[in-house]
Amino acid sequence: MIESIRELVKYRELLYMIAWRDVRIKYKQSVMGIIWAVLMPIIIVSAGILVKYGLALVSHKPINLSDIGTVSVKAIPWAFFIASIRFSTNSLVGNANLVTKIYFPRSVFPIASILSQLFDSVIAACFLAAMLLVMQVGISVYILFVPFLLALLVLLATGIGVLLSAMNLFFRDVKYVVEVILTFAIFFTPVFYDVSMFGKWEELLMLNPVAPILEGLNSCVILHAMPRMDWLMYSAGVSVSVFVLSFLLFRKLEPLFAERV
Repeated sequence: MIESIRELVKYRELLYMIAWRDVRIKYKQSVMGIIWAVLMPIIIVSAGILVKYGLALVSHKPINLSDIGTVSVKAIPWAFFIASIRFSTNSLVGNANLVTKIYFPRSVFPIASILSQLFDSVIAACFLAAMLLVMQVGISVYILFVPFLLALLVLLATGIGVLLSAMNLFFRDVKYVVEVILTFAIFFTPVFYDVSMFGKWEELLMLNPVAPILEGLNSCVILHAMPRMDWLMYSAGVSVSVFVLSFLLFRKLEPLFAERV
């Protein structure tokens, strides 16, 4: 694991170059350009508002600005997470012509895919910050937890992305399974809803390691409250474990990549 990190540091310029190449290609070949960076979060937020409105009609409770803020704060990290996994899964296969060339750590491909999605998320986050400013959400000391929560999400996405990229190289139908899972994962992740709505089933939903991160962001940014530290530590443990195990497995399989392309 330490050796993998050292190699990534050594080849950091290559990592940045590939990540920037992915960003440039994405925007150069699209008609809407940088608008795509905020379009997906806007779609997710709009869908979430519709869900919130439907629940408000059923429960006869009016929808308020905090509900919109909650969905918005969760939508952008979730959009980053699913996009990171989607693009990193196919990163090795998509760069097959480079995998067989001179040696460099092949993990730069899935990580570069995640960095390019992070670039999109920064743009979307600026849009979100402006929206929350207009909504007069305010700020509290708990905002200091946000960098830690986002770091956990990036760590988890990187671990899963690195592992799936290697699996997809050996079993090409992995990307199709991933697409199906990502399509339905939003129903089991508290993006459109709060886990507190489910009473005794709340603990079950929080077993999804992304759930404590999203709920923590909502607590810190919208509710101005301390995130649940027990579930946050659980999510941190899962994220670190997935990250370490994925890199260990990736490094073990890496010598076989050239013959499997």
